[in-house]
Amino acid sequence: MVDSATILFALLACALYIAASAVLMRRFFHREGPRDGINRLLAIGAIAGHAAALFLAINGGDNQNMTMANVLSLVAWLMTISMLISSLYFQNVILLPVVFGLSAVAILLSVFVPDAYAINIALKPGLVIHITLSLFAYGTLIIALLYALQVNYIGGKLKQKDSTILHSSLPPLMMLDRILIKLLYVGTGLLFIAIVSGGVFLDDMLDKQHIHKTVLSVIALAVYATALIGNAIWGWRGRTLMMLVSVSSVVLTLAYFGSRFVREVLL
Repeated sequence: MVDSATILFALLACALYIAASAVLMRRFFHREGPRDGINRLLAIGAIAGHAAALFLAINGGDNQNMTMANVLSLVAWLMTISMLISSLYFQNVILLPVVFGLSAVAILLSVFVPDAYAINIALKPGLVIHITLSLFAYGTLIIALLYALQVNYIGGKLKQKDSTILHSSLPPLMMLDRILIKLLYVGTGLLFIAIVSGGVFLDDMLDKQHIHKTVLSVIALAVYATALIGNAIWGWRGRTLMMLVSVSSVVLTLAYFGSRFVREVLL
């Protein structure tokens, strides 16, 4: 049973995420761009409420409740913080409503789909390292996917000579392209370290219950590496790079959440 405080913080965070998205989307294609002040205040409030609800949902008993919904909510929270910080330096407003919406959905799932999957993290420090690296790798690579979609979207609009893009506050295509490649390098590196840490700290990575996660993670890593090698050697960009990043993101999502979805939702 979810306590009332968790539900209150979750609903507050969800309302603030929706409000922040609405403020942004009203001025998407305005020459001067969105008004950052009110948007950032709403987003910071949403992140704070999200953190409180997530803490209560995970630490509701003697062990940590690491359900698929709670892990997804934690990833969404990390992504939101990362994107909000990056917005101080880069023009990424078109992505923020997507991330805010994902966080709103994730936090509602974590509260209203409360199936327990309890582990005592304090007794498994190696598991903490592996989980932390995996979460940061997944979050970084999903943000890279969002950037790839944005690069493809802006590139398509520029080819069509869309005046709303030409006179909007959206970021230059080349800047987004450079950010995308940097994110892919960081995320792929983190994923490689996460897989290695799993081999070092976990004894069951190759057993029947977890072998599919390991195999899918390695396949995703190989596809991400192929995308980076292709970009460095043959100059792969645009739709080719987006397709590779999309495929690897789907494979990595199946590795992280596939079996839990079947066990916790379908069964």
